[in-house]
Amino acid sequence: MFLSSLMAIAAVLIMGVISPGPSFIFVARNAVARSRLHGMVTALGTGAGAAIFSIMAMLGLQKVLTAVPELFIGLKVAGGLYLLWLGYKIFSRVGAAMDFSASGMAGNRSLLKTFRDGLYTQLSNPKTALVFASIFTALLPAQIPTAFYYIVPLMSFLIDVSWYSLVALVLSADRPRRVYLRLKRRIDIATATVLGALGLRLIATSLTR
Repeated sequence: MFLSSLMAIAAVLIMGVISPGPSFIFVARNAVARSRLHGMVTALGTGAGAAIFSIMAMLGLQKVLTAVPELFIGLKVAGGLYLLWLGYKIFSRVGAAMDFSASGMAGNRSLLKTFRDGLYTQLSNPKTALVFASIFTALLPAQIPTAFYYIVPLMSFLIDVSWYSLVALVLSADRPRRVYLRLKRRIDIATATVLGALGLRLIATSLTR
């Protein structure tokens, strides 16, 4: 029974992670606009965020947010503001030229900051935490084995990192990069717009409920 629970959770998490969202957009952009390594480090950041959400969900975050709705509203507003800021940062660099030479890449954003950006992007939407909590509530056994508190967050991390690393590997190839350079202005504007819209939506839904 325990194995079937893990397999069911893994299947749902895989279906969830392949659905495009802020994390997909950010990993894809870093892989294409910076480097394959930056894309994969971003994936590590989003994976760490998924693991954190898993741990929080298993420790009963859903009950806390339900009992204190103001906390959920505050988290949604904070996440929305972060996505708006992220969109603004991308939009402000729309006209900037990209340098993919060794010296140019050396001057790019540090890998630590790239990891942090991936982590923050994942954590920017507290609704994801509720999704994790709902999945675990539905699929975990009533008596959760102690090992699950280690296995499930690790599984969440590996699924997230595996998918987004694949995204980074595919999109950092020469052809996608050439397409990006040719359409950089449009792609960056679209990326900034989508992130900004997601941020506004998070804030709007938090204020109307």
